[in-house]
Amino acid sequence: MSDINDTHDPGLRSWVASANEEGTDFPIQNLPHGVFRRTGSAEPWRGGVAIGDQVLDVGALHAAGAFSRFGPIAEQAAALASADELNGLMAAGPAAWKALRTALSALLREGQPAQPDALVSQADAEYRVPARVGDFTDFYTSVHHATNIGRLFRPDAPLMPNFKWLPVAYHGRASSIGISGQTFHRPRGQTLPAGATAPTFGACQRLDYELELGIWIGQGNAPGEPIPIAEADDHVFGLCLLNDWSARDIQAWEYQPLGPFLAKNFATTISPWIVTLQALAPYRVAWTRPDGDPAPLPYLDCAHNRTHGAFDVRIECWLESQSMRDGGSGPSRLSSSSFRHSYWSVAQMVTHHAVGGCNLQPGDLLGTGTQSGPTPGEAAALIELSVGGQQPVALDNGETRTFLADGDTVIFKGWCEKPRFARIGFGEARGTVLPAR
Repeated sequence: MSDINDTHDPGLRSWVASANEEGTDFPIQNLPHGVFRRTGSAEPWRGGVAIGDQVLDVGALHAAGAFSRFGPIAEQAAALASADELNGLMAAGPAAWKALRTALSALLREGQPAQPDALVSQADAEYRVPARVGDFTDFYTSVHHATNIGRLFRPDAPLMPNFKWLPVAYHGRASSIGISGQTFHRPRGQTLPAGATAPTFGACQRLDYELELGIWIGQGNAPGEPIPIAEADDHVFGLCLLNDWSARDIQAWEYQPLGPFLAKNFATTISPWIVTLQALAPYRVAWTRPDGDPAPLPYLDCAHNRTHGAFDVRIECWLESQSMRDGGSGPSRLSSSSFRHSYWSVAQMVTHHAVGGCNLQPGDLLGTGTQSGPTPGEAAALIELSVGGQQPVALDNGETRTFLADGDTVIFKGWCEKPRFARIGFGEARGTVLPAR
């Protein structure tokens, strides 16, 4: 499924002129899926593909018979890709995904008949969560993030004993997952002030973001049927950007003994476009472990994962305050890193999730956990950048932050680039903090 083919050819150009512009997130080599309609309209939600600064209405092309020449598998996949939820396409599996990508690439290439009536400008579109999310699981897979957080509370032993043996995770809340542009009120809950012997109730004072990727499950598995790691890629439809907002002060009081609850269930923001694993094939890199670290147990190890298990997805976090918007100064970049630093791979997360008998379903969403890199400038949360709130982070306009203020908008960006291949991107995951109710 991860083989590179002619759809990745960097020389391909599209009849959609904006897809040929340097720096676009959505050249013809990308072709990510989402669900859209014209902003503020009563149009039905429907599946689309990002191409340049446009959305290709897959259903419009399907209704015109454009996919019929590519065979029944591609035609059926196109019908699924035009639905108001993409669970059916996700369930169709790798052969359908590949056939659809091949057909879309062929239809959008320069020299093919232009189909302007099948395009909607992204500037005129609104989006929703692209699939029905049955379950959401958030992992904890960056050893750099885990070490940085651990040092704040356990300086002599920052990593828990199990971290290097299994992909740690908790089950999150699917109902509060929102699309880029999501706004939410600052959460309230119990906290234990320093030196106090009893908790108080009120608005969170240590609100944070977590720069993550989301993993969309494709075809599922039957209850009790594990997913071998060598087959795990066949169960992943694609990746998106994901912000796992976190109320650090609420979390510190509530998380023992069962883990996060109110500190995590109020909002999760994702980007609208799902970049398929097939589009990401050129940007796979070797998955490695530092010398001296334990080798994975056999069920979490295979040759393909060692040679191609990691993805070099570049990720950035930006912050735009209310005063920046008022003054027109633009957002301030806080950090940048790469998903290739993840201690555990996508395949290992999927395999471990299912190994005990859990039945994953099409449209399930997995978070990778905060993806901090090895240097201070690659810290992917304010709790790390501010060293637990002790060192304020300077913004470009002179403001500072230890944690998020009301009115702050956090913007995630992601992309892949590599010599001899096209640059492809993920768009944005943007969310804004409103005052507590």
